[in-house]
Amino acid sequence: MIPSDTDAAANDLLAYIDASPTPYHAVRETIRRLTAQGYRALDERESWDLKPGDKVYVTRGDTSIAAFHLGTTPVDRAGFRLVGAHTDSPNLRLKPNAQVQRSGYHQLGVEVYGGVLFSTWLDRDLSLAGRLVTAKDGRLAHHLVDFRRPLLRIPNLAIHLNRSVNTDGLKLNAQDHLVPVLALERSGALDLKAMLVEELARGGTQVEPGDILGFDLCLYDTQPSIRSGAFGEFLHAPRLDNLASSHSGLSALLAKTGPSEATCGVVLYDHEECGSTSAQGAASPFLKDLLERITLAHSDGKRDSFHRAIRHSFLVSADMAHALHPNYASMHEPKHQPLLGAGPVIKSNVNQSYATDGESWAWFALCCREAGVTPQNFVTRTDLGCGSTIGPITAGELGIRTVDVGSPMLSMHSIREMAAAADVAAMISVLRSFFSR
Repeated sequence: MIPSDTDAAANDLLAYIDASPTPYHAVRETIRRLTAQGYRALDERESWDLKPGDKVYVTRGDTSIAAFHLGTTPVDRAGFRLVGAHTDSPNLRLKPNAQVQRSGYHQLGVEVYGGVLFSTWLDRDLSLAGRLVTAKDGRLAHHLVDFRRPLLRIPNLAIHLNRSVNTDGLKLNAQDHLVPVLALERSGALDLKAMLVEELARGGTQVEPGDILGFDLCLYDTQPSIRSGAFGEFLHAPRLDNLASSHSGLSALLAKTGPSEATCGVVLYDHEECGSTSAQGAASPFLKDLLERITLAHSDGKRDSFHRAIRHSFLVSADMAHALHPNYASMHEPKHQPLLGAGPVIKSNVNQSYATDGESWAWFALCCREAGVTPQNFVTRTDLGCGSTIGPITAGELGIRTVDVGSPMLSMHSIREMAAAADVAAMISVLRSFFSR
């Protein structure tokens, strides 16, 4: 049974995605939703005063965030119920010296972030968003910027000049062929920092071009997320991998009507798409640091409190799953072919690319049963390699019981991905059940 709030949940996901063109904006939108429900910010540089029932969040690097609703029972006895996901998605990002002039065009040099499906970035109306770091009177300040309009384009080469493209396939060189066009040289001189300053001024922030000392800027598709299909059953959106999972975990946490015995939380990491090795990625001590500090404030205070808390704890690693593609059904393992709209997917790999084992599989299946949702299963074909998630990384770092799950989707790592509206509410329902255990 799919919950009756399917439409509301799906539409809310699309709004969350459109508000989050970059990980910086995803964290800002997450904070907006948390504060609206009474969550308060904690600073890692300060001491913390916590008590049962508190609702708090912590950010690191402006792109990772963790939020917790403290339980009524000390964590060394009740443990943590955690959902982990990630805020980043494959995209194109500006190089430090980005401005390029060639063949009569102003262009911007980009790097490829994560496993981008190159061809999907061609002939799109692209914009630019991210973070600027400025200096004023010897102090650094961070500013979010988003042009919110078509600004860039990577044009395809005409078929007349590439006659074999439909038979031999499109071959793109990231250095040579993924450089977006910004303007015509004949239109006038152009300065990227001046453009950024002008865009900040539209939002009421006044800086000078010389104040900008650093930036982290991403390209994104300006086309809004939409519903489609004969019955409105499909979602077409950028960054479903993995903002859909971030949204599900956050929505389930915010749906809690009161504290439970266990402390419940979500952790949304950056840098999953490039390996998780960063100061705020899943391979960092970010989550461990937070759990240790919470345990110190919400346990019996003995030396082994944290270790006992972990043994009572459980993590759901939520990252999108590969749905069966009707035109490429042979690419799936015959007995494990998840379908769009048919419920959450439990992902398994005996070589631990996914952290699922029999116990964690059963735990999540029980949560599904309690939510009235039937789960699906996924493993890759035995002759294909398997992707991975934050699940094995977090499990290895903490020694915490972990299951890898995700909602099914198509077009993974495309600039515009596809999922089913029904799966949004279903995953939220199961995660709500998980938080109540």
